[in-house]
Amino acid sequence: MLQTRAKYHLGQVVRHKKHPFRGVVFDVDAMFSNTDEWYESIPEDSRPHKEQPFYHLLAENDHSYYVAYVSEQNLVADYSGEPVDHPDLPDLFGDFEDGHYPLHFQLN
Repeated sequence: MLQTRAKYHLGQVVRHKKHPFRGVVFDVDAMFSNTDEWYESIPEDSRPHKEQPFYHLLAENDHSYYVAYVSEQNLVADYSGEPVDHPDLPDLFGDFEDGHYPLHFQLN
């Protein structure tokens, strides 16, 4: 059985290593759990390994807000202390404090 431990936690602000965006983690898959079509759309020389945590992010860049699905190998923690401005954040999290967003709801 494959055992994985997520490096980043819900409410944490992270940044993509290669692309200019950052976001807040709102869900984690222990390993790849998206469509084959999505995976195959990534250039082969850039495809991450499937056997690692993948993160759902409320993401932003200089132009837009969106939801991103990113492998752990392509993320780094964001210690800038700057909040993320994604419009969906208040639906899931409380106000930005001490570098992260506290959850608004109880997990099962």
